[in-house]
Amino acid sequence: MTRTISTHKILDITDLSCGFEARQMGHYLLVHGDCFEWLRRLPENTLHAIVTDPPYGVHEYNLDELEKREKGTGGIWRIPPRFDGHLRSPLPRFTAFNKNELAEIRKFFFNFAKAATHALRPGGHIFIASNAIISQLTFSALIEGGLEFRGEIIRLVRTLRGGDRPKNAESEFPHVSSLPRGCYEPWGLFRKPLPSGMKVSECLRQFGTGGLRRRQDGLPFEDVIQSERTTQQERKIADHPSLKPQSFMRRLVWTALPLGKGIIADPFMGAGSTVAAAEAMGLPCVGIERHKNYFNVAIRAIPKLAQIHQPESLSGEKLPLFSA
Repeated sequence: MTRTISTHKILDITDLSCGFEARQMGHYLLVHGDCFEWLRRLPENTLHAIVTDPPYGVHEYNLDELEKREKGTGGIWRIPPRFDGHLRSPLPRFTAFNKNELAEIRKFFFNFAKAATHALRPGGHIFIASNAIISQLTFSALIEGGLEFRGEIIRLVRTLRGGDRPKNAESEFPHVSSLPRGCYEPWGLFRKPLPSGMKVSECLRQFGTGGLRRRQDGLPFEDVIQSERTTQQERKIADHPSLKPQSFMRRLVWTALPLGKGIIADPFMGAGSTVAAAEAMGLPCVGIERHKNYFNVAIRAIPKLAQIHQPESLSGEKLPLFSA
């Protein structure tokens, strides 16, 4: 029989290794294993929120593709040319998927939604990163998997992606770009459906979920956030190609728990930026990572990322560092 957590009781995160190799540090638990299996093993209705940056194209973080990236030999990781004098980092090719690969992506996110729905409490939210090219595919798959679409969070950040002239015809078409230069990153906001007839207030009382936490100044969380590229300081701490900045991640983990307590999970932990943000805010978090090298990177990086000074945001909101 499947165990169920149906009250406002919050489990100790030490109970959530689910048979995988795990390490507890601070207020967080790091799990080395497959997140789909971990989510399925959790007692039903355990997690209060999920904040995660999944592999957009599903297989760019397979070991063979990571090896190609390290060697600079291509694969799914395109080694882009300089852009207006700037050297760009490798990025996955999201514009060249065939029908089978698109079907694989849809199945991946459909199955993730199923597993996450089992693990989340009713009303629990998922904040999930995507990109402008495939967000419509991944978001629709998450909806088909049983999650409610609650909107998008637009992270305004100027990157060096897009804006290229036509490949191998740059001089012939100097005034043409094949895609617009990227200036935002879409994050999908989803919620596990509330039980039939239940109000948000009732869900908050029973499960501690259902809504979003307001900012410290009392204003509501907004769905457009001025951000910046991940700082060099953070990249030196955590070597991961998709590392998100602490200034942005701390906003998400703060608002993910409407009552300021509960358990956050990042099923695709990578180098641990979500876990570090939760630790900085004093919130329990579980990070799951299947790649041993990134699991080890996270062990070393999270304590350092969590101690990075939190700058005041452009909106005037300032989120404090957690101090023991």
